[in-house]
Amino acid sequence: MCAKMNRERIDEIVASYNYEEIRIGVLGSHSALEMGQGAKQEGFEVVVVCQKGREKTYTKHYKNLFDHVMLLDKFVDIIKEENQDKLRELNTMFVPNRSFSVYVGYDNIEKKFSVPILGNRHMLRSEERNAPRNQYYLLKKAGIKLPKIFSSHEEIDRLVIVKVPEKERRIERAFFYASSPKEFEKRAEERIRKRIIDRKDLEEAIIEEYIVGAKFNANYFWSPITDEIDLLGFDRRIQTNLDGVLDLPAGEQLEARISTQNVEIGHMGATMRESQLEKIFEAGEKFVEVCKKEYSPGMIGLFALQGAMTKDLEFYVFDVSPRIPGCPCVEPTSPYMKYKYGKEVGPGR
Repeated sequence: MCAKMNRERIDEIVASYNYEEIRIGVLGSHSALEMGQGAKQEGFEVVVVCQKGREKTYTKHYKNLFDHVMLLDKFVDIIKEENQDKLRELNTMFVPNRSFSVYVGYDNIEKKFSVPILGNRHMLRSEERNAPRNQYYLLKKAGIKLPKIFSSHEEIDRLVIVKVPEKERRIERAFFYASSPKEFEKRAEERIRKRIIDRKDLEEAIIEEYIVGAKFNANYFWSPITDEIDLLGFDRRIQTNLDGVLDLPAGEQLEARISTQNVEIGHMGATMRESQLEKIFEAGEKFVEVCKKEYSPGMIGLFALQGAMTKDLEFYVFDVSPRIPGCPCVEPTSPYMKYKYGKEVGPGR
């Protein structure tokens, strides 16, 4: 196998497919239900790849959305040739989600996964802040406002949010806040002592200026066919244990001294003041244009810019999802696609 998946190889696979029997494939996690529903709305059969012990959502409770189930010991087993053969035999077009990136891995996706996907497989890695040409690089090149990034905790001169992997659950980030080098050291030691984070991971932690503003995740779809961008809508995150701590009165928060963790557990729909929508479209368009240059042919399909609108009505972006964001609340709560198409259109569709 070549260093990266050969475009000609994928073209050959697509050319061999029976176009009347194309099926949509997805990993059974993160946003599979959205994709299943959207594919069904458009008349496609759906292939779901499940991991043993995590399959009942797809094989029992929402089995109506899925026509073919591939049950594996581990998600990463999707890379095995016999499993890829099955996907190709089903004429599968695979939709990558965050779980696909995390459990299968970027090297496998870029070098070994010879199944056509919706999107740009080489852009998935840009989500990692320690990767070359990562999301910070792309945002800067695009001229999109983003928080100041500090190279050392000793430089901290304002409120920051520190993003570091959890000790036990590596796919989750244990956020904490600090406004000085001394406070950083104090908060870090508390979390090391409680075994939330590991000391060695602090060396790779991202120290990012905390943007005080209203949080919005803007969800987009860019089509290379029309070269047009759609705003699917906005969502906001529900996070544990942060939300539970914030539900306490201020006195109890101080007395409890609970180390907060921003583990995403759900989503809420949101809308934005109409006069500010042009800024959101502009940010999405700028991101699309820079991706065309840096990751040709670009940011194909679904993506999200997660950010905050400040009191000065400036939109700062602090996180990018270069794949389906996973926000099932957008279709029923957002009016923006309905304004354009006259009907609700969610990420899956």
